[in-house]
Amino acid sequence: MKAYKNKILIQNTVTYAMVIACYVLIQALMAAGHVNSLVKGLLVPLCMYVILAVSLNLTVGILGELSLGHAGFMCVGAFSGAFFNHVMADAVPSGQVRFIIALFIGAATAAVFGILIGIPVLRLKGDYLAIVTLAFGEIIKNIINVLYVGIDGNGLHVSTKDVASLNLGEEGRVIIKGAQGITGTPKAATFTIGVILVLLTLFIVLNIMNSRTGRAIMAIRDNRIAAESIGINITKYKLLAFSVSAGLAGVAGVLYAHNLATLAATPKSFGYNMSIMILVFVVLGGIGNIRGSVISAVVLTLLPELLRGLNDYRMLIYAIVLIVMMLLTSSPKAIEIRERLLAPFKKQEKEEA
Repeated sequence: MKAYKNKILIQNTVTYAMVIACYVLIQALMAAGHVNSLVKGLLVPLCMYVILAVSLNLTVGILGELSLGHAGFMCVGAFSGAFFNHVMADAVPSGQVRFIIALFIGAATAAVFGILIGIPVLRLKGDYLAIVTLAFGEIIKNIINVLYVGIDGNGLHVSTKDVASLNLGEEGRVIIKGAQGITGTPKAATFTIGVILVLLTLFIVLNIMNSRTGRAIMAIRDNRIAAESIGINITKYKLLAFSVSAGLAGVAGVLYAHNLATLAATPKSFGYNMSIMILVFVVLGGIGNIRGSVISAVVLTLLPELLRGLNDYRMLIYAIVLIVMMLLTSSPKAIEIRERLLAPFKKQEKEEA
């Protein structure tokens, strides 16, 4: 048992060290002037995608449920965090303090939506669950696109028609402007904060995985009937995993909202393609493999931008990389070769245990 705990500790430490080493390397390259403006602009989105991939792996890989509503939870977190920042602009003068509180607000709001959606939805399985969660993401996006919210001395005003129907006072201001979204959010998100949030996400997910709760969740994934027969509360653990995953997606949404001057619920930002792209990160990195999710999110986010010089072949190379990664992570033959190569190391670990 002690050997197993030591092994888990080493694996987790390697994952944290990998993220910290990348951060130090990028900071050193930036200080030396070797990082162009294009890559600098990708650093915060890179952290956001890593958080989304790791959090979705908690639902898909650890819980074993196919969810396509992650963009919806991200959208909830983004708009609730940005909305809080605007409403509290006078009460909390410091932009960084508002941003930190907004992270908690976005996480809590997305987690609550995760619970509300999870109670009826987690009774479904497979394709049915995927379709319903996908529909949730589209519903959230479309509701925000017709929502107008303003604030004045009399409090909040909400409408689904237009700005004029809010009937704001002279000192009032509109915060959410329908399809235009929220404008003027302070750009408080930085690469350093993004890396801290990535490490925090890894800490939460890895600790859940290696705890009694994580073992119960994985037991439900492997055999629901057997897990229920030994007294594991299926609903409780499913909701826990789903809500934590949603809450972390909300954190990524707040990070995204505070990296842009304008936040709008567009299909590109919060549509089903975003959910599918996050799922691609999880699948290509290895379902249930947290470190793999981090690596695949980084590689697949940077690759299209780094290949812009090869404009004619950029998407061809990207597609080839996707196919190769899928073969290496999912092909039975590749898994067999990998197991054969790792066999001596596993034998040595068993002997030490």
